[in-house]
Amino acid sequence: MTVAQQERAALVATFREITPDAPTLCEGWDARDMAAHLVIRERRLDAAPGILIPALADYTERVQRQVSASTDWDTLVDQVASGPPLYSPLKLLDSVANVAEMFIHHEDIRRAQPGWEPRPLDDRTTAALGRPVAMMTRMTLRNAPAKVILRTPQGKTLATAGHGEPVTVTGDPGELLMFAAGRNEFRVTFDGSADLVDRVRTSRGGL
Repeated sequence: MTVAQQERAALVATFREITPDAPTLCEGWDARDMAAHLVIRERRLDAAPGILIPALADYTERVQRQVSASTDWDTLVDQVASGPPLYSPLKLLDSVANVAEMFIHHEDIRRAQPGWEPRPLDDRTTAALGRPVAMMTRMTLRNAPAKVILRTPQGKTLATAGHGEPVTVTGDPGELLMFAAGRNEFRVTFDGSADLVDRVRTSRGGL
């Protein structure tokens, strides 16, 4: 089982434990909306581009609302569980493209619940989560008001973005990924002036 498949299975297990109206970290989305988003991303080639292309986002949002409202919860979860269909480009890219996607959205659900704690992750998963941090950082922190350095507790720099006075963000790869993805529930430490740290936190984009 790849890391992407492992994270998908963990996400699906959580979906099956919660109700479809459970909250998530994605503003305006409950768990049903999250599942519909994942289904559209992998199964609706007409609507998936709008997830990343702003000009097409309105259509994608309409399709997501329709899928969310018209599809039984168990069916949505089953479709997420089965992974990308043969006609989806993500079928071949699953082991690469879906590591961050499955981890982040699983944590979007977990961390929206009271009393959440980070999951223990094996070394293979931790290493796999480190790889998308740089790409995510380039997308969400490219306009940061500082030189933002994302670093593991072992001192390995995973990503750098922005210019100016440095702000170092230290955490495990999964926590750095959640920070870079624009989420507000993460376990990291900051090294930099308090004002600049606040500006970095509020300037992040979100995916």
